[in-house]
Amino acid sequence: MLKFLFSIKLFLYIIIPGYTFAQGSQNDLSEKKITEDVFTMYNNGKVEEVYKLAHQLEVKLKTDYGLCNINLLLANYFNNKSSIDSSLYYVHQSQKYHKSLTDSLRIRARSRAFYIMGNCYDKMGLYEESRKCYLKGILEAEKFKNEELYDLHTHGLALNYLSIGEYAKALELFNKIINTNTDLLKYNINLNMGVAYSELKNYDMSEKYFKKALELNKKNQKGTTVIYINLAANADDQRKWEEALMQYEKAIKIAERNNYHALAIISRKNIAGIYFKQKKYKDARLKYDFALSEAKKRGLLKLQLIIYEELKEMAIEQEDYKEALDFSSKFFELKDSIATLQKNKELNELEVQYRTSEKEKEIKFLKIENTNKQLEIRNQKEAIENLKLKQEIENIQNEIDRIDNTNKLLEAENSKERKNSEIAMLKKEQELQEARAERQSSINTILIYSFLILLIPILSLMFLYYQKLQTQNELNKTQKEISNRKIDAILKDQELEVIKAAMDGQDKERKRIAQELHDSIGGNLAAIRLQLNTISNLKNEQIDLINKQLDETYEQVRDLSHDLIPKKFSRNKFSEVVEEYLQNIRDAGSLNTTSSIYPRKKIDQLNELVQTELFKIIQELVTNTIKHSKARVAELHLNLSNDRLNLLFEDNGIGFDPENLKEGIGLDSIKCRLKKLNGVMAIDSKHEKGALINIEIPKPLIISKNV
Repeated sequence: MLKFLFSIKLFLYIIIPGYTFAQGSQNDLSEKKITEDVFTMYNNGKVEEVYKLAHQLEVKLKTDYGLCNINLLLANYFNNKSSIDSSLYYVHQSQKYHKSLTDSLRIRARSRAFYIMGNCYDKMGLYEESRKCYLKGILEAEKFKNEELYDLHTHGLALNYLSIGEYAKALELFNKIINTNTDLLKYNINLNMGVAYSELKNYDMSEKYFKKALELNKKNQKGTTVIYINLAANADDQRKWEEALMQYEKAIKIAERNNYHALAIISRKNIAGIYFKQKKYKDARLKYDFALSEAKKRGLLKLQLIIYEELKEMAIEQEDYKEALDFSSKFFELKDSIATLQKNKELNELEVQYRTSEKEKEIKFLKIENTNKQLEIRNQKEAIENLKLKQEIENIQNEIDRIDNTNKLLEAENSKERKNSEIAMLKKEQELQEARAERQSSINTILIYSFLILLIPILSLMFLYYQKLQTQNELNKTQKEISNRKIDAILKDQELEVIKAAMDGQDKERKRIAQELHDSIGGNLAAIRLQLNTISNLKNEQIDLINKQLDETYEQVRDLSHDLIPKKFSRNKFSEVVEEYLQNIRDAGSLNTTSSIYPRKKIDQLNELVQTELFKIIQELVTNTIKHSKARVAELHLNLSNDRLNLLFEDNGIGFDPENLKEGIGLDSIKCRLKKLNGVMAIDSKHEKGALINIEIPKPLIISKNV
């Protein structure tokens, strides 16, 4: 009981909100930039600003990628605020957008969601549910072969065991991931291992890990304060009170300088506890009163409860039962106040959840109303267009009716005039009727023949003109297709030019080295051979000469061996060479390439043979994609874990049938290179579904570039 009252040992959970997704469509890319900026603001301490901005983006973002990200950010925000229900709500919201994500994005998002849920359940005291989440997250991380996520979930599982007092299991898990590449995680592991060994009374090991955490923690002053408090608590447990007081004073200085009020109060309270054990009641009372005053000033209710409890214990030991009763009354009065405040807090959280739910309903209603308005506007436009069309039809019909009426009137007038003419002609020119009839017949015949003679050439010309137009249209289409094909061919040639240049450079370098071997070393070896033929008559001078020539030959062989190492990898890191090559491909054409290399440091230290063959394999994969797949996006993932190197190459091209695949020079070249490295390759592709090539190389040699 006294150990709990007089010292507080602290261990820390961590949340690492930032993560990277592969690039997707144009909308994904723009929303990727937005969410990355928001995460940067969050990590820089602009938490409340990010919270407001996230709610605005929740309405504006359209892609499942962006909505998944923003909901995970809100879940993390409420988790840090200990608003567990809100945090779990946004985790479940993020899971609604997993289906449309690619496999790698979905696995990464699910793993992050499991980690936040595990944190929430730990804070609620639901340790079994928390363990389930961390174990699921570990499985997802192993499926994705992501060491960072694996270490993060393993750390969460270790903290779970630490919370329930299973320190041996916690230490086993901490030791499993203590060599993680993430500095923040490595610091927390060392700090929490120090707490575990302290609980097991192994103070030497505890102080070792606390000091290691102190070395790793160079910028976080709050973490440094926590470490000094834990070191002081260890010294207090061992009754090394002078050392404990010194560590508490260090913690107080840092806490006051950085306004860590709660940590300063804890340190002063624990100093009072040491004076209490040493029977220095006056000094202890002064420290307790000052710590209590500060706790009241800062509104730290739980610390006030602990101080009242310790003051009561000290009063009982001094047999001042009246004062002990007074402190006990204040303790229970404050405890009742905390219970009331807790109820109000829960009520406020429920009210916030209700308001959030109402806002979501309002947003959905506005979206539906907006959709209805758009449909109404569209219907109105269609109605207007239909009305205009109807009016045009009526105008055309009226025009036709007017023309028909005019023709009828003209026909009636012509008929009347014709009848009058006939009557006049019958009266006045009966004698000439037959002659005129014959003349009229001749004229009609001439007119018909003339009309036919003119009509036939006109129709022929119109037919020829129509054929010419059809031919011209077909010719234009053909020329356009030919132009497009030429443009595509030129673009592909430009893209392949970068690859051919690299291959040509390698061939020239090999020819140069072969020439050097033939001219320099060959001549020396021939001379040595001739001299060795007369070995029985050798003198000391000849032996010295032979040794000198052998040394020269050795130096030349050594120089040429160094030349055989690709200069690109001797001057630059392997990961940088790969990224520069993909950048050149992206700049040269329409293929959008992305890459993910992890862990970079270990991959940059691979054996030169492995690096050279691996780079040539990547070149072959990119060349095949440009020449055959018609892809717009290609992704390269390179991971090294458990001494196994994995290369995953994926594109969104037209795909192919792996069973009917004709193996060309490129595929044969890849297989030959993999045979040198004992590697295996698996191909997964379908028509119109892109292609995925998975290459695994077991136990690659890892050496230092300085060796």
